[in-house]
Amino acid sequence: MGWLSREPARLQESSEKKAIPSGVWEKCPSCNEIVLTTDFEENHRVCPSCGFHSRLPGEERVELLIDRETFYEWDHDISSTDPLEFNDGRSYHDRLKTLWKKTKRYDAIITGAGLLEGRPVGLGVLDFTWMGGSMGTVVGERIRRLFARARSHRMPVIMVSSSGGARMHEGLLSLMQMAKTCAAVAQHRDAGLPFISVMCDPTTGGVAASYAMLGDINLAEPRATIGFAGRRVIETTIRQKLPDDFQTAEFLLNHGMVDRIVKRQEMKDEINNLLSILCEPQDLTQPK
Repeated sequence: MGWLSREPARLQESSEKKAIPSGVWEKCPSCNEIVLTTDFEENHRVCPSCGFHSRLPGEERVELLIDRETFYEWDHDISSTDPLEFNDGRSYHDRLKTLWKKTKRYDAIITGAGLLEGRPVGLGVLDFTWMGGSMGTVVGERIRRLFARARSHRMPVIMVSSSGGARMHEGLLSLMQMAKTCAAVAQHRDAGLPFISVMCDPTTGGVAASYAMLGDINLAEPRATIGFAGRRVIETTIRQKLPDDFQTAEFLLNHGMVDRIVKRQEMKDEINNLLSILCEPQDLTQPK
């Protein structure tokens, strides 16, 4: 049992000569404030000026939520094949191979178990930096196994989603994962165990239309984009102008689709408080 030690992928430094070394500063995409990279990362990639929540790599998300040196990853070595021999100018197989080498991960999800303030939990994290966090057969199967193992250990499940939706490279096989993950959630609920869904920017497409909206408690990060179809597609279809804040976490909160918006720095405490209400007292030992 070991702490998740793989490092998140880093952008390669530019070879061009600059007055200021690359990697020293970050520019907020919301307010354009220039922030020291070290300050930005210490603040969990949240802009200290405007509070904008930038996308967080999967490994950093695990570190944010799980007690140090308690996370045990499940099913890391499951990898996708190329059943459709998909090619859009570059083969799906080549895309997967490149990502494997770059990230040392075989797909867009991290699943496992660990302690959250001493409480055993099952955790799944979809990482947008890995092919847009898209849900293919491996993601769906690892989510199913996560819920199954958590159920056998009588543990709550936390799913953190950041995804563009189903993976087009796997066609109908990826769409089938919507039903599979919904069934896994239903079995978990029938066993009387809690499921907390955390939706980050973005949570869209087949992920939003399946398990991500089925939490006993649905949480979201501030200003996260959450929805199914794209804004332009909806406006073209219904021939109406949508509100400016449409498909934001705040819009969904006002319309009852999200239970609470939680800042990233407060997410672990918020989930811990919810679990103390939802969970029965149990033996606080590390599952394997």
